[in-house]
Amino acid sequence: MYSVRGIFLTLCLAPAAFSSLHPECEYIFQLEKEERHCLQYIAEQENRSTEGCWPFWDAVTCWPHAVVGETVHRACPAVFSLFRNSTGSVSRNCTSGGWSRPFPPYHVACNVDDDIPEMEESYFASVKLIYTIGYSISLVVLAVAVLILLLFRKLRCARNFIHIQLFLTFILKAVAVFIKDATLFSSDDTNHCTLSTFACKASVVFCHYCVMANFFWLLVEALYLSSLLLSSFYHSRRCLWGFSLLGWGVPVLFIVLWIGSRVYFEDTECWDINEDSPYWWIIKGPIVVSIAVNFMLFMNIIRILIQKLNPRLIQFNNSSQYRRLTKSTLLLIPLFGTHYMFFNFLPDYFNINLRLCIELCMGSFQGLLVAILYCFLNQEVQKEVHMQWLRWQERSYGVVSPAPKGSQMDTPF
Repeated sequence: MYSVRGIFLTLCLAPAAFSSLHPECEYIFQLEKEERHCLQYIAEQENRSTEGCWPFWDAVTCWPHAVVGETVHRACPAVFSLFRNSTGSVSRNCTSGGWSRPFPPYHVACNVDDDIPEMEESYFASVKLIYTIGYSISLVVLAVAVLILLLFRKLRCARNFIHIQLFLTFILKAVAVFIKDATLFSSDDTNHCTLSTFACKASVVFCHYCVMANFFWLLVEALYLSSLLLSSFYHSRRCLWGFSLLGWGVPVLFIVLWIGSRVYFEDTECWDINEDSPYWWIIKGPIVVSIAVNFMLFMNIIRILIQKLNPRLIQFNNSSQYRRLTKSTLLLIPLFGTHYMFFNFLPDYFNINLRLCIELCMGSFQGLLVAILYCFLNQEVQKEVHMQWLRWQERSYGVVSPAPKGSQMDTPF
């Protein structure tokens, strides 16, 4: 049995792999399912003749009743295909002394090497190290960005208020990862696939809420920017309250509905296994919809930017217009979470190792990227921080520094 450390729960942070199981748990559950079928088959054979070799379960394959001298062939178990492409077969002879040993051995016939557990352990340990570093860096940088936007009065506006909420969701996602690791993976002896405690379930619920809130605030960012480009709409306090209700309140509604469905209909394991569960769409559905809406808003905003860059439409004679459009597009991709559209079109089991690496490792640095683009490289923020630095120098040393130069980075909003 593989002893890969529990990274499967982190799939709650990978939006395109919501209904996937970690290979370790898929391996365990599939073996348990086949064992139940085998034991049921053995029970049905009890009233038959005792001659020959009785059916039995060898912890991998179910062997049927056979007469002495018969050779039984069995295809490699389907569970081995989770790790390697196994298309061979294993045989046993029914002798007067009972079943012979399997030939060729499973690891030879089914191309299952002895080093697979070590390879899987090493790979998932590396992924865990990378995403832990990514979330740690993102958490620190995002916290600094939030402080900057809160401390300077001139930066307090509707746009930065929404940015702050988005930054907070990225911070909560990072905190959810650390809570989950501390709760579930502090001991190597824990069976992560069957663990069912209140702390475990609470960490899963918190993780899912943070992910949902993050996606809904990405949607709020898209709606806000769209309203700015489409009209001269004034964003009053009531409008910001509406955005807050959408970003923080709507996820609460879906999370509560999902918790109720799990408590009454699927109170199994740690609530992290969602394969073939119709109730999982209570969480997955709104997130998929938000990603789709964000993508449509993204495409519409790019269309508007093209029109604004050239009133005569798409006749680019100046290379600077290309650069402005390209810069605006690249800025909007992390803000809208547009890259998640790519993962949604991949099947759940499309190269699970590569998928985990991309979605978890790269996703852990998304908060860092958003903080840099929309706070530290923002011209308005740089100017205000520089002015505060000049005032501090003047008060402390009586030194008057030259006026700050504007940053070359300018957001489209």
